[in-house]
Amino acid sequence: MALSFNADEVLEMGLQIERNGSRFYRRAAEGATHPEVKELLLELAEMEADHEKLFAELKAKLPPGAAPEMEYDPHGETALYLRAAADTHVFNTQREHPELLSGKESPEEVLEIAIRFEKDSVVFFLGLKDMVPDGLGKAEVEGLIHEEMNHVTSLSQTLEALSSGS
Repeated sequence: MALSFNADEVLEMGLQIERNGSRFYRRAAEGATHPEVKELLLELAEMEADHEKLFAELKAKLPPGAAPEMEYDPHGETALYLRAAADTHVFNTQREHPELLSGKESPEEVLEIAIRFEKDSVVFFLGLKDMVPDGLGKAEVEGLIHEEMNHVTSLSQTLEALSSGS
């Protein structure tokens, strides 16, 4: 059975992933004891909140009638990929993951979880990009992919600095 998503559903998945990411970063920052890690987590929370707003704007720009009628994957392959990416995302849009942060994690462990989140986001947004047509947000999604990749870099550099003791 082939799955298909319309533009509204795809953008809603992206919006929810960013909302969950922003929540995660704020919660992680509350428990962060390392000043540099806390600052980075708060910055990432703000960036994810900005991404959430972008997805809301893209949804609002959908033309009337586009939500129920737009399908981008006639063979269902991209839709299956996108569903698998969303279902295995660190912050699955269908359920919360309170166990991700018990409050006992080291700064390194928090950064490792965050890196997984960002990598999952890149994978998800790569699939999403193929489902969003030009003029309805494809360029914006491409920009988000680059921003999420930069998040991975920032988190990785911070983790490396902590691990090396500098």
